[in-house]
Amino acid sequence: MKRRISKKIKVGSLIIGGGFPIVVQSMTKTDTKDLKKTIDQIKELEEAGCEIVRVALVDKEAALNISKIKKEIEIPLVGDVHFNSEIAEIALKEGVDKLRLNPGNIRDGYKLKKVINLAKELKTPIRIGVNAGSMPKKDKLLTAKNLVKLALEYVSFFEDLGFFEIVISLKANDIYTTVEAYQLMAKKVSYPFHVGITEAGISNYGLIKSAVGSGILAFLGLADTIRVSLTSTPTEEVRTAYQILKALSLRDYGPEIISCPTCGRCKVSLIPMVENLDRSLQKNYSYLRSKIKGSFKIAVMGCEVNGPGEARMADIGIACGKKVALLFKKGEIIKKISPEKIVEVLLKEINKMVEDNGE
Repeated sequence: MKRRISKKIKVGSLIIGGGFPIVVQSMTKTDTKDLKKTIDQIKELEEAGCEIVRVALVDKEAALNISKIKKEIEIPLVGDVHFNSEIAEIALKEGVDKLRLNPGNIRDGYKLKKVINLAKELKTPIRIGVNAGSMPKKDKLLTAKNLVKLALEYVSFFEDLGFFEIVISLKANDIYTTVEAYQLMAKKVSYPFHVGITEAGISNYGLIKSAVGSGILAFLGLADTIRVSLTSTPTEEVRTAYQILKALSLRDYGPEIISCPTCGRCKVSLIPMVENLDRSLQKNYSYLRSKIKGSFKIAVMGCEVNGPGEARMADIGIACGKKVALLFKKGEIIKKISPEKIVEVLLKEINKMVEDNGE
């Protein structure tokens, strides 16, 4: 698929846009004033593979923690500011790597100019986030055209002040509106896009909605950075984002389990077996991710119909029979094993392959 080539924006040690890999973001769900809990959660996100993290700055005390947090983490830090321009100024002075602003709720133009000029002086990028809360009261309908019109007004305001280190997000909780807005905006500006479906919901529904919406945007080449918004843990957001990008072959990242849905041919308890394997892989995900270069597919198939034939492209896999299972690598059968030892043998073989690959 062809990606839209946008302007490059430097955020800490990372580049957003310019054809660079799509960056995965998340946001802490802690009170940023609680330094320990916030740092601990960011470290969990780093382990999960989060590449940029955002924190809510609801007051000056939270903003004053920016420099303390940065000393303890490895990834770029984004400050999320609404309503209060003074908090944004404090965050900038504390060394935040990027600001997320909704200009629609900082109504005082003079105060907004102060923030923009300070960001320009410090060379700190700003994400202009436009959503339903940004819309003027006269615009009763949240349409793609209204989102784009408002975003362009803000972009012009920033550009008139000589500020061009901009990332844009146009989020709605409706997939059609969101996708149309980004498509329209892509014709107007070259700034990188932060994509996602806002307020996607609880895990199962939110996963599906995010996968569809963000997946479409990524497939259309409109994504430069992605955040999956779930009513769940932030590490689940990161994992989901990578699964979306992996499904589109846009990011190769960590091990991927390919498993069949099972049917009447399956003679083993495949579902708990796959769940057990997934839990075991997640415990060592950071280690596996650091060792794996490129994709690494693990197939778990319930019968000889699906494996190894249909799963022959997997790096390693199991095809289950009634009393015996076949271990295969790249479609080649290696040995027979007993069904009760499937997960144990797979994990051992995976670790061996990963170690060999790392060397």
